[in-house]
Amino acid sequence: MRVLQGAANDVIVARMSEHTLVAPPAAGLWAEALIVLAGAGLWAAATWFPAQMPVALPYEFSWPIFLAVAFSGLWFYRGLGQIARAGRLALWRQLAFWAGLALLWGVTQTGFEYLAQRMFFTNRLQHVAMHHVGPVLLALSTGGPVVLAGAPAWLRRFCARRPVLGLYHAIQQPAVAVILFVGLFWFWLIPPVHFAAMLDPVFYQVMNWSMAVDGILFWALVLDTRPAPPARMRFGWRAALAIGVMFPQIVLGALITFATVDLFPYYAFCGRYFPTISAVTDQQIGGIVIWIPPAMMSVLGLLIVVRNMHAAGAEP
Repeated sequence: MRVLQGAANDVIVARMSEHTLVAPPAAGLWAEALIVLAGAGLWAAATWFPAQMPVALPYEFSWPIFLAVAFSGLWFYRGLGQIARAGRLALWRQLAFWAGLALLWGVTQTGFEYLAQRMFFTNRLQHVAMHHVGPVLLALSTGGPVVLAGAPAWLRRFCARRPVLGLYHAIQQPAVAVILFVGLFWFWLIPPVHFAAMLDPVFYQVMNWSMAVDGILFWALVLDTRPAPPARMRFGWRAALAIGVMFPQIVLGALITFATVDLFPYYAFCGRYFPTISAVTDQQIGGIVIWIPPAMMSVLGLLIVVRNMHAAGAEP
């Protein structure tokens, strides 16, 4: 049962014993079929009537994002009914899961996506939501094992395969996790790389997916509620990771904030949504978004780690 209450970074480590499930997940596929039908409807509407799409629906429909969000929500809902009562998540953790999922949907599959492609600072807000705020909410929920409990048996078997576990453990090594977390944030802001990613639809999706997935993995590692072992790191190291990633992001934000030339010409090339905001001003606002909110999330992460340490009665 401790595994069920652990952090989301043990989601794909299939170690849930059989007694943690009240009953196996439902075999019926009616909900999955409804999700696919709903996706087909959204795809058709976004493809044929893009100008009529409400702001809360996709500007550019993405099947992978839609299916990832919809199935995660479905399996979480099912999993809540499968987990024995003593192992169920607190209401606030359930709300954190839904809030994190909704935020990831909101910045990628609504009208905000259009803004994120037309202004540098809104693009930075999108990435902060995908790399920091949304993943922190999902990690706080510790809902990963619940999602796994509600997922199909074939997916649980796949997650338990040795190559999958090996890859997961490799990228969850602390040094690798930090390099990926900071490195990806910097990499996608190298001006030529950013320009190419914003113009190429495939490259653009790779950028966004890498930010969201890496954010979830990193914050699940840092905000693990359990002591070590069974967690991968002691609480002191988790606190160090939460604060350590803050400084490279502050440096990056400062470099962009104080730049006096247009570093990201893509937005002038495609036309800014707010034409009265100059390129340098847009960059300055974006630099502050890179500088301040991620630093705040690191401080919040530190406080959560300290709280988890006291709750577990563990030493740093």
